[in-house]
Amino acid sequence: MMRLGTGIGWRPEIADVVERMPGIDWVEAVSENLCPGHLPDSLLRLRRRGVTVVPHGVSLGLGGAVRPDAGRLTALAERAGVLGAPLVTEHIAFVRAGGAPAASPLLEAGHLLPVPRTRDALDVLCENVRIAQDALPVPLAVENIAALFSWPDEELTEGQFLYELADRTGVRLLIDVANLHTNHVNRGEDPAEALGELPLEAIAYVHVAGGFERDGVWHDSHAHPVPPPVLDILTDLASRVAPPGVLLERDENFPEGEELAGEVASIRAALAEGRALGASGGPDPAGPHRSVPRGAGAGAGDAVRQRLGHAQHALLASLVAGAPVPEGFDRDRLGVQARALAGKRADVVAKVAPELPVILGPRYRPAFLAYAGTRPMTGGYRRDALDFAEHVLRAGAGPEETFRDVRRELREWWRERSGPVPRSARPGARLARATRRVLLRR
Repeated sequence: MMRLGTGIGWRPEIADVVERMPGIDWVEAVSENLCPGHLPDSLLRLRRRGVTVVPHGVSLGLGGAVRPDAGRLTALAERAGVLGAPLVTEHIAFVRAGGAPAASPLLEAGHLLPVPRTRDALDVLCENVRIAQDALPVPLAVENIAALFSWPDEELTEGQFLYELADRTGVRLLIDVANLHTNHVNRGEDPAEALGELPLEAIAYVHVAGGFERDGVWHDSHAHPVPPPVLDILTDLASRVAPPGVLLERDENFPEGEELAGEVASIRAALAEGRALGASGGPDPAGPHRSVPRGAGAGAGDAVRQRLGHAQHALLASLVAGAPVPEGFDRDRLGVQARALAGKRADVVAKVAPELPVILGPRYRPAFLAYAGTRPMTGGYRRDALDFAEHVLRAGAGPEETFRDVRRELREWWRERSGPVPRSARPGARLARATRRVLLRR
């Protein structure tokens, strides 16, 4: 695996900052946000300077009961090719459930959810990873995720689960030390034990990110500074192995460039401290690995996928569709997760359709959270925005006499975006629509 060095997550909001930041060897960009034929100028300039760009996928759902979608794999492969990427990355998670394996309607989470650490889930994950590996032109690395809750009756620790996954498939690992901290706070899992069980030679690179704690629950926000406990885990990891690359993730609430550069400097300092500890006889770099023969484990037959599909669908239905909480789960923690999912949907829809918060004003967020409580996504976020607008038009969002003007503007917005083809962009047509909107507001 090539040495990547020190990197930062590329986001449009901080594109200029990233380009100016000294000492950045590589960047990571969310694959689903890139159009191969129209790459952002900032990424093109970075590529011309020799900065490596790695596409990071979020929608494959490799831990789901359904085999990976061929279209999503093709899109990920296409982005790897156009960027000249040395590898691509995804997550050990499920993001949708239902359909054929569960004989139930397909539900979208809009977020990464943890897979149960069971033999069934491991068999499915290994087969899905192999399918993805066969479809991609470059090596695949998969990331451990943060979780607010645990599955009941798990059979493996996180370290054991990741070790067997890497050993059976040869997949690389993207280790997120912030997620290890999250799981320490939320699930009582010791990060040092997890690191000790990992196949360190399989690490492709490392993520570092911030979050916050509320009422005893750690939220992996990617919108806050990296806390000292996360840097401590990075130091521990660096005392065991020299990671090929380390990357700072920040997705929201972007600080000034100086603050981001300071966080990168803190990451470099944690790595240096870890290297010094390792040189002076720190933790055993071999670790107490649980070795299994490569290729061990049963294949994921239809019955295994069906069992996993039913379990994941029941869980997701309780989180996004108001269904009862499945037996064995912590009801309070699932409530926290459900509220987090609804809040994320509200935030992303507001970005995808920024007109909605403007049209609805202070009504937007409470109306969307009420809508999201029992209405799961039926497609992507753009479809979600249209469905929400239609719901508000049918149900209202306040007394009719105060909502009348809002309804008119919302109906016009919905009509412009829900037709089979976009409305004409000719100046005359645009002027007529704008004039009509002004008259409707009077």
